[in-house]
Amino acid sequence: MPFLYFPEDKSEYIPAVFSFVFFMILLVFTFRWIRNNSKKQELETKELEARILRERGEEKEKQHPRD
Repeated sequence: MPFLYFPEDKSEYIPAVFSFVFFMILLVFTFRWIRNNSKKQELETKELEARILRERGEEKEKQHPRD
């Protein structure tokens, strides 16, 4: 199996460990940024939806006032 390579000198694993740790840290920060950004957008969308529904209710009340 020539496609598998396990070096005899284990110090050759050090660059791979550094790059793995670097990309894992980058992954965690990216995931947290996406999650926080999504939560912020969700709140903005809910506020916009509430405002639109409130404005629609006011328009209906103006068109058909209850006596």
